Amino acid sequence: MSRLDPPAAWEPTSDDRNDEQFGHVVEPVSAEGAIDADAVLLGEPYDGAVIGRPGAREGPAAIRRELAGVKTHRFGSGAAPLVGDCGDVSLDGREPVADAQETVAAVARRLHESGAFPVFLGGDNSLTYANARPLLERGSLGVVNLDAHLDVREARDGPTSGTPYRQLFEAGLDAYACVGARHFETSTAYAEYVAERGGTVVTAEALGDGVERAAERALDALGDVERVYVSVDLDVLDATAAPGVSAPTPGGLTTRELFRVLRRVVADERVRGFEVVECAPPLDRDGRTVAAAARAVAHVLSTVASRGQP
Repeated sequence: MSRLDPPAAWEPTSDDRNDEQFGHVVEPVSAEGAIDADAVLLGEPYDGAVIGRPGAREGPAAIRRELAGVKTHRFGSGAAPLVGDCGDVSLDGREPVADAQETVAAVARRLHESGAFPVFLGGDNSLTYANARPLLERGSLGVVNLDAHLDVREARDGPTSGTPYRQLFEAGLDAYACVGARHFETSTAYAEYVAERGGTVVTAEALGDGVERAAERALDALGDVERVYVSVDLDVLDATAAPGVSAPTPGGLTTRELFRVLRRVVADERVRGFEVVECAPPLDRDGRTVAAAARAVAHVLSTVASRGQP
């Protein structure tokens, strides 16, 4: 059984008694058995597979610290979500990537079976395969990948942060939609690979035609799959909004566009899991990337808590 390191204490930052923050509502939980919460967090401090610049192993701790001070109120939503935190997967960063994926998959499988909505805090993009594969084992699965890249490289010398969706396709993935892909940031061979498998690409530029429309295109592309998994690689954001990623580039989404897409997609009750990956605090500037990551998580948690409410 994979070992989990317990979460650090959640410390809210406001002394105003009216300021409910996520630091007030997140509680430690065990990953064993059922979890009495709307959602459960799992940290994955690992960047042993990153193709570009490392640093994402520090993402989970930084996202938690930032989220602890974020207020729980979202306009138009219901009550604050009940959130559990089961800590971090214990990884030393020196194990082979395939071994790290197996270690993480064992924990992810338990969380998918827990009854709570799992939120994975990365860590690099290689662990997407580990986080989503347990859902694929349970029936048909589609993924919405918010990313500047398609991440369907060939795993020639083993998995990397650029291979997770090819690994999922090879394991039987039923549907794929990438939102936020950039022109001139992928290879023709990989675009053709996705097209040949019926995948859909909604470029970052296409969001100019309407954020809701882009989200609907992604969901429509998944057809009638039973379950959906949603991933945010923070390089989907423009480099000005998220400098602290492995591969920052211009021409990306704004944080506002990201949050709107997430709320629309995660409102679909087929969505059974979410991750935010490639947050690398050592590469950040003024905490911009960490702040975006934490608020992306907040939007997802709030949306999950309000699903099914009148």
